[in-house]
Order: sequence, then C-alpha cells, then structure tokens
Amino acid sequence: MNKVLIVTYYWPPSGGAGVQRWLKFSKYLPEFGWEPIILTVDPGCAAYPVTDLSLKENLPSSIRVYPTPAINYFGIYRKDRSKIPTAGFANSVDNTLKGKIFRFIRGNFFLPDPRKGWNKYAFKKACELIENEGIINVITTSPPHSTQLIGLKIKKKYPALNWIADLRDPWTDIYYYKQFYPTFISKMIDQRFEKSVLKKADKIITVGVSLKNLFSLKIKGLENKTEVITNGYDEDDFTGITPIIPPMFTITYVGTLSDIYPIDGFLNAVQIFKDKGNEIILRFIGTVSKSQKDLIQSKSGDSILEFIPYVNHTAAIQYMLKTSVLLLIIPDHKSNKSIITGKIFEYIASGKPIVCIGPLDGDAAGIIGNKEYGKTFSYMDSKGISEYLASLISEKPVLERTSSAVYSRKELTGKIIPLLSNRN
Repeated sequence: MNKVLIVTYYWPPSGGAGVQRWLKFSKYLPEFGWEPIILTVDPGCAAYPVTDLSLKENLPSSIRVYPTPAINYFGIYRKDRSKIPTAGFANSVDNTLKGKIFRFIRGNFFLPDPRKGWNKYAFKKACELIENEGIINVITTSPPHSTQLIGLKIKKKYPALNWIADLRDPWTDIYYYKQFYPTFISKMIDQRFEKSVLKKADKIITVGVSLKNLFSLKIKGLENKTEVITNGYDEDDFTGITPIIPPMFTITYVGTLSDIYPIDGFLNAVQIFKDKGNEIILRFIGTVSKSQKDLIQSKSGDSILEFIPYVNHTAAIQYMLKTSVLLLIIPDHKSNKSIITGKIFEYIASGKPIVCIGPLDGDAAGIIGNKEYGKTFSYMDSKGISEYLASLISEKPVLERTSSAVYSRKELTGKIIPLLSNRN
C-alpha cells in the first residue's frame, strides 16, 4: 500500500469529539489502498480533557501507532489530569483573579497553545518515519493548532513532500479566543503562525464551507487548494443498537454545556411546552458547568432532570437512540456560522429529530435542513421551539433510522484520496 503519515495529538485513549475524525478515516483508508501511520503523543505525557478506552475496540490492530513523549504544560496548572480544562481554559468558569491570570498566561506565553510541548518530539519521530518508510504524504490535524507547526517544520525540511493541513476549527477567530486576553503582539504572532501554515501547506481541509471562506480571506487564492470534508458518522457504531421510543417525551443533549452556550430561550420554550399539559424529561449527558446547571434547575420547574457525567462513545450513541428529540446548541459568537459540531452527524444517523439552536444561516442549520433532520431556531425563539416540540409529540414516532449515506465515514474517507500524491 501507499503510506500516509497522520500527525494527531488526539488518539485513543483520548476521548471527545476531536479524536473521532482521523480515528475513523484511518479505519477506512486501507480500503482505498492507503496505509495510515499514526504519530501521536504518549498517553502518559498527554493532556486529555477526557479519556475513552472503548474507542480502541473499533481500531484494526494492523494500524501502526507511534507515540512520543511530550512536555505537559497543563501539569503546571493542575496535577490532576482529569481536571484539564477543555479547549485550553476556554470553557473554564474560573473567573477568579487566579483563573484569569492562568488564561492570560496561556494566551500570551504558550502560542499557539500549551500542547506545543509535544512538537519537538513529534518532529524528530516524523523525520525518522518519513525517511525509513519512504513517506511522501503527511497530514496534520488540529486543534491543537500547535500540531500544524509540526507540519510547517516538516515541509521546510522536506519541500517535495505533500503536506495536507486539516483544520477542524478556526484558529485566531475561534469564539473563545478573547478569553485568553491576548495582547496585540501575541495575536500578531499567532496570526503569523496561522498564515504561514495556510500559505505553506500544499492542501487545506476544513470541515465546512464557512470555515473555508474564513481561512480564504487570509491568503489570496487559498480557496483553490482547500477541500471541504465534513465530519460524519460510522455505521458500525450503530450496529446492534435498537432505537427506542421512550414512554415519556425526552429531550437529550450530548456534550459539553459551558457558559458560552445560550440555553435561556430553550428553557423558556420548555416551560411553554409544559404549560400546555405536556410532561417532559430533560437529559444532559457530559460536562455541564455549575452556572448552567443552576439555571436549568431554576427554570425547569417540575420537569424530570437527568445530569449524566461524560460517558464513552458507545454509551453516548445508545442514549441518542433512546430519546424523543436531540438538542444541539451553537455558541453565540460572531464566527458561529462556521461551527459544525462533530456530534451533529451522529445525531443525524440516529434518525431522531434535532432541535438546533443557533444562527439560521449557519453551516449547522444548512446540514440539518428545514425539517429534513430537524429544525434550527434563533437563540430566543421560544415560541417557535415550543411549537416544533408540540408538533413532534403529536406525530407518530418512527423507529426506523433514516441517516444519510453522504455523511458516512467511509464515504467521506474517499474524498481524501484525490488529495494524496501517489508515488507512481
């Protein structure tokens, strides 16, 4: 087989959305004649917000994985690895002086992010693999965006190599960027990193059209070398799990729910829905901030509330299949049109209707469509949300899954192949 080196910080036992993309692409690349060789961080040195040991079960044993050491700068902040903040402090609710100081340090002294402590070890191993394996294709995926600097350095040393930079999120335009209090100089340095990667990479992959357009504004002609390959779902993950219609109308949210996710309009809609005599269960699976949990409890009245801590990927899908409705919330930010959460595709694959709360002209809304997979509402459209919920409760529930093959991981893996250079 032809070989491709995939440089990714997140790999099992890491859990969460970030690990799924290249874990699944790597699973299916051999079916297209390509052997993925994985370069990642040693779990003992890594800074994972969550772990998920179950993800290793889906991975073919034939895939070669090379972990390297790293300096874990998050260890300076917190010795307990289970308390590592997601998005590098962005979802932290610690607004004490100490918390703000830590965010300032992260945003000005660890550019582009604290996981850059892996870079020198990864670069050394990458060079070894490139030379020993005769590799001419390298893919770097981020966040963390410091991983892209590994690709930048590799390209400088091996200019004939085909370097593909996969960017799953915005860089200096990410919705929580200002929470790091970057100085003018720090932002200028970070923007220089970003533009260097966009300019030097042979090809760019993004997860959505808006993100492609955002990056294209930074470098002239970038759109000509940029391919949109969305995230997706793996049909194998749903095998053997039977959809269930719960006896009581249940709305389920899966994932992190920090303070940056507006939920007031939805909670008001739930109250309107209940005032019409409907009973409801609200289920939140994952990390919910204290202030959000307090708000939910204060505004939910006598609704049945379930707060379930982070569960592994298999369990998360099981919960998706035993609910009435799935809730998706997009953070309220000027760049939120480009946000496409990874879970949206597994939501779609579940066949359950989706209530999306976010920009009506955003990429997520475009994927969901108008009633095809669910419906998108503006943040404070409580009346519209409640009416849609009422329409769902009056419809006959469907047990059959009606997912779209266009978002299957195998189908999406096929879109990567034309971007790779064949040595022949």
